[in-house]
Amino acid sequence: LLIDWINTTLKQEHIVVKSLEEDLFDGLVLHHLLENLGSLKLDVDKIALTEKKQRQKLSVILEAVAKCLQLEENQLKWSVESILTKDLLSTLHLLIAIAKHFQPNLAIPPNVRVETITIENTSRGLKTETAVEYITDIKENLEDQSTDDAFDELFSRAPDKLDAVKQVFLQFVNQHVGKLGLNVKDIESQFADGVILLLLIGQLEGYFLNLRDFFLTPASTTEMLHNVNLAVDLLTDGGLLNFSVNSE
Repeated sequence: LLIDWINTTLKQEHIVVKSLEEDLFDGLVLHHLLENLGSLKLDVDKIALTEKKQRQKLSVILEAVAKCLQLEENQLKWSVESILTKDLLSTLHLLIAIAKHFQPNLAIPPNVRVETITIENTSRGLKTETAVEYITDIKENLEDQSTDDAFDELFSRAPDKLDAVKQVFLQFVNQHVGKLGLNVKDIESQFADGVILLLLIGQLEGYFLNLRDFFLTPASTTEMLHNVNLAVDLLTDGGLLNFSVNSE
């Protein structure tokens, strides 16, 4: 969820994050993320190549985050050192805090926790302690507070009814793309290249899609991905999609 959110936010910057540990430690992505989300102008170099420069850059960035989020030092679950050393837990805490502040509508699942093991070297040998640490908000009685939509419920509680729902969608899709002489028989395979999706959006929204803007017969994964990205952009621009979708 966090990787998709970052990549969607920084799409115009042509920044693609693949690993939270490997791609965020030097401050480059965090810098762009804060500028995009909070319009923060940070007085730091765009690219910091040495560890000293990276430490200085992270210090400025994390200070700005703490100020924006109005957090005291004892409330921080991350530090310059922990982010710089690619500590995943600290990186997750930092990103969740940024997301909750700047994009509170992001569907962050509650009760995400990890078991941590702390190892200490003592005079008697290694001492280990295990603890459970929550990364996202703790919510009790999830049955009452569930934010799952109808499809989450369908997948988890009534997978046997999925085929019936697919048939309803197939009828809906064919009712509209049938006007173009098209027929959809399989949602997964025929929607994968983005063509049907784009033509369906055009039919439903009542506008013409220029054939030069997408690949009508995509011949590669790159061309398919271009189509799906265009479809997601159209849905987002039209206010029909208010959550992150991984085009891949």
